[in-house]
Amino acid sequence: MKISYEWLSEYVDLEGVTPEQIAEELTRGGIEVDIVEQRDAGVENVVVGYVMEAKQHPNADKLRVCQVDAGREEPLQIVCGAPNVARGQKVPVALHGAKLPGGVKIKNTKLRGEKSQGMICSAKELGLPEKLLPTEQTEGILVLPEEAEVGSDVRPLLGLTDTVLELDLTPNRSDCLSMWGTAYEVAALLDREIWLPEAPAAHPSGKTKTVAIELDAEEDCPFYAAQVVDNLKLAPSPQWLQNRLVAAGIRPINNVVDVTNYVMLEYGQPLHAFDYDKVTDGEIVVRRAQPGEQVKTLDGVTRACDGETLLITDGTQPIGIAGVMGGENSEVTESTTTVLLESAFFAPPSIRSTARKLGLRSEASNRFEKGVDPERIVPALQRAVQLLQELAGGEPASEVTVEKMGDVEDVTVQLRHDRLNNVLGVQVKPETVRDVFRRLRFEMEERDGVYRVRVPSRRPDISIEVDLIEEVARIYGYDKIPTTLPWGQQSPGALTREQKLRRVVRHTLRDAGFNEVLNYSLTSPDRLKELPPLDKGIRPVRLNMPMSDERKVLRTTLLPQLVESAEYNVHRRQEQLAFFELGRTYITEEKKLTELPQERWELAALVTGPLAAAHWQGNNQPVDFFTVKGQLEMLLTRLGVQGIAYRAAELEGFHPGRTAEVLLNGRVIGCIGQIHLQVSEAHDLEETYAFQVQLAPLFEAAVTDPKYAPIPRYPSTTRDLALVVHQDVPAAELESAIRQAGGKLLVDATLFDVFTGKQVGEGKKSVAYTLTYRAEDRTLTDEEVNEVHGRIVEHVEAAFRAVLRQ
Repeated sequence: MKISYEWLSEYVDLEGVTPEQIAEELTRGGIEVDIVEQRDAGVENVVVGYVMEAKQHPNADKLRVCQVDAGREEPLQIVCGAPNVARGQKVPVALHGAKLPGGVKIKNTKLRGEKSQGMICSAKELGLPEKLLPTEQTEGILVLPEEAEVGSDVRPLLGLTDTVLELDLTPNRSDCLSMWGTAYEVAALLDREIWLPEAPAAHPSGKTKTVAIELDAEEDCPFYAAQVVDNLKLAPSPQWLQNRLVAAGIRPINNVVDVTNYVMLEYGQPLHAFDYDKVTDGEIVVRRAQPGEQVKTLDGVTRACDGETLLITDGTQPIGIAGVMGGENSEVTESTTTVLLESAFFAPPSIRSTARKLGLRSEASNRFEKGVDPERIVPALQRAVQLLQELAGGEPASEVTVEKMGDVEDVTVQLRHDRLNNVLGVQVKPETVRDVFRRLRFEMEERDGVYRVRVPSRRPDISIEVDLIEEVARIYGYDKIPTTLPWGQQSPGALTREQKLRRVVRHTLRDAGFNEVLNYSLTSPDRLKELPPLDKGIRPVRLNMPMSDERKVLRTTLLPQLVESAEYNVHRRQEQLAFFELGRTYITEEKKLTELPQERWELAALVTGPLAAAHWQGNNQPVDFFTVKGQLEMLLTRLGVQGIAYRAAELEGFHPGRTAEVLLNGRVIGCIGQIHLQVSEAHDLEETYAFQVQLAPLFEAAVTDPKYAPIPRYPSTTRDLALVVHQDVPAAELESAIRQAGGKLLVDATLFDVFTGKQVGEGKKSVAYTLTYRAEDRTLTDEEVNEVHGRIVEHVEAAFRAVLRQ
């Protein structure tokens, strides 16, 4: 909301108070002032001039030589290039030595051989906002009103001596979306008197016109008032009215429309003027739209409405969208002589919903959304009629017609003095509290330390006791409330176990060269089909109103978006990519939700491209399955997780021969492998490897306080073991059997070779391990080692039909 200082001074005594001081007081009182702007952008020595003569320049086709009376002893000769300059106009004249916005200085000069003693100015040259001015004031030089006094300073005439305060209002302070509401606030903060003139009711003197109001949607429009004004003469508004609208950021149009906007700014009550001759039989019917019903609004756009949209109709057709914008078919035009003025209360939820659905916000809807004062509906209408009489020659042609459902109920809120002091932490005297309510113009009764406060309808934000406490605090002064340290039992903040473990995961993967990415929780169904989750029967949760096709469903897995991130980077010439994401997936088997989906924390990582950049000493090292498997196992080791196993699997979206399920104590918690070539090639990726695991089971098995063992005191002994087994025997199962048979003396089994070929036979493979034996309390003898080693060979021969390779 933009507040004119000069306009505000008509309601509140601001003598001795600068705009900057008002801004400071408002901000201290809880209403932040973002900008204090002087409308004068640097205009000096510019006066009102009268064009006595305008002749063609003898040496230039597009220039005119003007004789201008600027209130000096003799007329000034000024050469002007504006096409609209003409004899008899009053114009702004920058005299010799004048300054204009942008550091422009005016001097006497010669133009094509003719002297020019100054400059006739346009609106832009005076620093006026062209987008807020009528078209006729932006084309060429600025033509001033006929009543302008020749030789006088042009700044007061154009409102350039004014200062504008821009308020950054919170949604609850809708009362300050008007000059009256702001005047109440400033008067309370400064403890000054306030004068708010009210317009008397205007009665028709001759033949009246009919007005009939019918409310078919009482819950959305419980109060509607209207009055007809006849014999209007549309014309530009007087300069003072235009100045105030421009200061508030509203473009003047004509005296009728400008009056409705002026009253909206003054009272906070939006009004609308319908061309009465276009309203069938003067009938107004407020109803909800039929689904698909269309209205062509004043901006020339045809808008389709749903069954919740509130319409203003004349009984036969819509003539406006209630509280948002009028219809083109009832627009006030140059031929309009009679208008029907509307002033109403529309339910905030209805207007908010309509404005959002139609993508159409206006100054009126902004106020209706937050709630208007029902006690100002009729006074605002009377004020508009008064101004139309004064500025447009209008005459009331009907009485004020009102249709409403019930009366406005008084709101009374109790405030306990003890409660006030306890909340504020300071002892506020009862006389101070009474003085605050006096300054706020709140009626109040006090009894036994309890204040019964009647809240005026202009303050809908006050409904409970703490609201009154806030009012007392901000008028009393937040700066008067001392700063105190909190007291009571306190405990230091700390991360939860899960948060600590997530931090370990992040740090470990970053140390390994991964970059963390954060993707939206919303994705498209097509992306999820490429790499579906491991769980069978999972259905993605669909949004009722998605913003785009790319954000239709909640993700059930993280890998598809990691592939998207890799594709985005590859298209920007990034080749070495290692990404990971910690995020939630949303799991449900229901087609139509009856319960909230399960939110599951998961970890996904992806690697593509060479492991290292090209180097003069050798070629790039490619990524393979064992690269990502080693990175996952490094993370598991850092977490202290044991019981992890891998099982070959064929998963949709993965390479069938290079993929495995990740198991924890026999339970599948994730997968690891190569992304299928069809998927990677569709995203312009080279061979890509990835893994995804659930974090909850990992964190349950994680060791947050590991126990350390001393360095062994006794030496170890190693034996190599090469076994020939069927090629389908997993190396992991073979290693598990070796460890089981080795017992406590076998401390490590490391795979160092896998060989296939004619030497070992068709359908066979040779798997070689280095076995390490050690005892904690002695040095092992050869006999002890040979015994354990032999037991291992016997066990694997029996379990896998393994043959010891010679």
